[in-house]
Amino acid sequence: MVQTQQPEAPKAAATQFSLELNEEQRQFQGWIHGFAKDVMRPAAHEWDEREETPWPIIQEAARIGIYSWEFIQNGFADPTGLTMPISNEELCWGDAGIGLAIMGSTLAVVGIVANGTPQQIVEWVPQCFGTPEKIQLGAFGVSEADAGSDVSSLKSRAVYDEAKDEWVLNGTKTWITNGGIADVHVLVLSVVPELGSRGHAAFVVPAGTPGIRMGQKFKKHGIRASHTAEVVLQDCHVPGRCLLGGKERLDERLARAREGKSAKSQAAMATFEASRPAVGAQAVGVARAAYEFALEYAKERVQFGRPIIENQAIAFKLADMKTRIDASRLLVWRAAWMGRTGKRFENGEGSMSKLFAGETAVWVTDEAIQIMGGYGYVRENPVERWHRDAKIYTIFEGTSEIQRLVIARAISGIHIK
Repeated sequence: MVQTQQPEAPKAAATQFSLELNEEQRQFQGWIHGFAKDVMRPAAHEWDEREETPWPIIQEAARIGIYSWEFIQNGFADPTGLTMPISNEELCWGDAGIGLAIMGSTLAVVGIVANGTPQQIVEWVPQCFGTPEKIQLGAFGVSEADAGSDVSSLKSRAVYDEAKDEWVLNGTKTWITNGGIADVHVLVLSVVPELGSRGHAAFVVPAGTPGIRMGQKFKKHGIRASHTAEVVLQDCHVPGRCLLGGKERLDERLARAREGKSAKSQAAMATFEASRPAVGAQAVGVARAAYEFALEYAKERVQFGRPIIENQAIAFKLADMKTRIDASRLLVWRAAWMGRTGKRFENGEGSMSKLFAGETAVWVTDEAIQIMGGYGYVRENPVERWHRDAKIYTIFEGTSEIQRLVIARAISGIHIK
């Protein structure tokens, strides 16, 4: 029989749900914003032009506690999962290139935490940051010249020498943040090539290990303050303890793969799943910076006797920009909350957040330049830099096309190619 009366709303659930940040989160947001406004913004143009790692900015971030393992620990400990997206958004509101220089080591941290044992986490993660007196960097590398989106095609090899309990690594990684200058490299290599991506494993290569060096350093379109380079491995020997997760767990996973059983996780994918909402938050920060700048410009710029914001053509652009930025943030927060609370990404929610936020950043920065006209196109104007920085968010950590593929496979249950 059809129920004729509307059931009462569950009161407990209604009071528990909130999209408002708590007091601690608001204070944290304000602290990061202050650093981004007072330290990063004034230095952004210089380091973009220099295309170098902004060591003084990283040192200042370390001095006040932003660049540290303790900072990352506190962020990951937030039961809502929102602390890390908040910090990524604010830092990249300040400047995406410098923000990535500060947060780039976190990719290595995520790789270690996602794949390593508790003992490995304790040993290696603090070495990705060092101390305020001695700054250290971490790097995470998967991509190769012929294996970008198709991570199953890795050519780099790791071969185990049982007699010496060590691994011999060979190959070249490319597009690596902090590549070649990091103190801790976390690299994904093929152990059993015929198993494709299920035959991969992640390794830590400590500082000073013979056989690892920096290859080409790339001069980039955007995020120029973030170091990006090749990492070359040539008969690089690492102890058995440098295999993240350990040999026993790897052998079990390979055995399951050979039997055709499903894998719980893969070395590269485990890192990407955890990092995509954070990358989406960075894109939100870039988009928000451009929107706010364009909004103020539109209020002040007078043409035909009135501020240009009084024209619908401009006002509607800004309305759409704000709407897409807020929608992007909500997708990022949902994915971060799901990841922190152990909810399964059944519909590719992590990819949704990165896809929508990345494409929003590109679109919003383009619209900001259009609103500002020639003033938005010159190098002295930050909107020009934000436009260049935005493009990377549709490319790294999985292109927009790959994000759509992940989502399509998730919602359809079909292995779409």
